[in-house]
Amino acid sequence: MSYKTLIFENKDGLGELTLNRPEAANSINVLMSEELLDVSIKCRHDQSLRALLLTATGKMFSVGGDLGSFAKEGKNISNVLSYMTHQLHGAFFNFSSMRAPTVVAINGTAAGAGMSLACLCDISYAAESAKFTMAYTGAGLSPDGTSTYFLPRLIGVRKTKELMLTNRLLSSKEALDWGLVNDVFADDEVYESAKKLAIQLSQGPTDAFGAVKSLLNESYQNSLPTQVELEGMHIATLSSGEDAQEGIAAFLEKRKPNFKG
Repeated sequence: MSYKTLIFENKDGLGELTLNRPEAANSINVLMSEELLDVSIKCRHDQSLRALLLTATGKMFSVGGDLGSFAKEGKNISNVLSYMTHQLHGAFFNFSSMRAPTVVAINGTAAGAGMSLACLCDISYAAESAKFTMAYTGAGLSPDGTSTYFLPRLIGVRKTKELMLTNRLLSSKEALDWGLVNDVFADDEVYESAKKLAIQLSQGPTDAFGAVKSLLNESYQNSLPTQVELEGMHIATLSSGEDAQEGIAAFLEKRKPNFKG
């Protein structure tokens, strides 16, 4: 399927998703929310997908919701935002819960839902020029895009409140210091660095990666007995699979494993 606001391809197990509204700073309008949901469903259910690289065209990663298009809705804005968040949250849930790991190359400013999208990815690389801000309350709105779930898990509740209440602008270095991103690269190196990692992950044990994501997503809400029961279930189930058998054999034979995903 061809998209109007996104570019997506899956080549040899590596998916690459690019936000593609550079003329609008990759802001999210109704169409992009719909297309993100569609591509997320494909990604979640495509067993050939073993890693996903996310980035954006232009100088901005994404400034979040398209406020200009919202303003044109007039009294219908509540209905539009309800519909959009339903689409967007479905997409973000799919990306966060699918077995394939996600790597994001944040090529520029990430604000509002754009920052939310960056936060939910499994591994995050930022360009030196990237900036981060929640921005929602600056427009009299409350945060969405799973930010109230993922952000406090990344940086803690107190720092999350500061970002959401004051809309403080973080530099890439501050984002790294706070634990918001994994690493920072020169602007002309961030994409290739993220792609290199995504390729590496696409050659790994995808079901094991999916188990890591599932266990960590559930760990904050489960009791210790429940969590260790899930750990036992996942490792036992994986152990009889082809990748685990290959991984164990490779370890014993002192060679690099050839995972099939």
